[in-house]
Amino acid sequence: MESRSARLAAALIALCAALGVAAGFTAVFGRTGSVPLTAWIMVAYFTNLTGLLVLAVFGGIALRLPALAQPRLVATAVLATLLVGLVQRLLLYGLKTLRGGDLVGDILLHQALPVLVPLFWLVFAPKGRLGFRDLALFASYPLTYLGYTLVRGAYDARYPYPFLDVGKIGWGPVAAYAGAIAAAFLGVGWVLVLLDRRLARRRLASG
Repeated sequence: MESRSARLAAALIALCAALGVAAGFTAVFGRTGSVPLTAWIMVAYFTNLTGLLVLAVFGGIALRLPALAQPRLVATAVLATLLVGLVQRLLLYGLKTLRGGDLVGDILLHQALPVLVPLFWLVFAPKGRLGFRDLALFASYPLTYLGYTLVRGAYDARYPYPFLDVGKIGWGPVAAYAGAIAAAFLGVGWVLVLLDRRLARRRLASG
């Protein structure tokens, strides 16, 4: 990922993430008029946290910061953006009418990044660096978010997504949704590791 084209592509992806989060922040600030409250609302959402993760990882690639450009972190960003796109499309699409900054953030974070980040991994990321032991790392991100959301919801009785709203749908449905999302995340992670190994073998055979 040291090539000029890879760093330019990473910079573009980081810019999309930054603009998406900034657009959402601006829209929420317009409704609250408070920077601390806006920040508190923004960090409740997995989408925004994933946007910040993408900004850090791909900004690190663009700036040649090895600590942020590790293949495992790139793969985690791939899985997280795919999860963001799939959950939005399957569980949240059409629930709200979006305008202004909300719409811009939705397009960049829910639609653009779930395409651009996996494409970057396919084209530029070094292959053969992932292993099944990395599934624990991949899963730690959404599981940590789930715990954080439930603790936060118990504190202020507000949940960022309707399928995690314990107060409205109860613990059973929330557990079922969370289990299905976790299983999908691990399943796609398993496929990603297999694909990583296959592409590595293909490059060795052709090189």
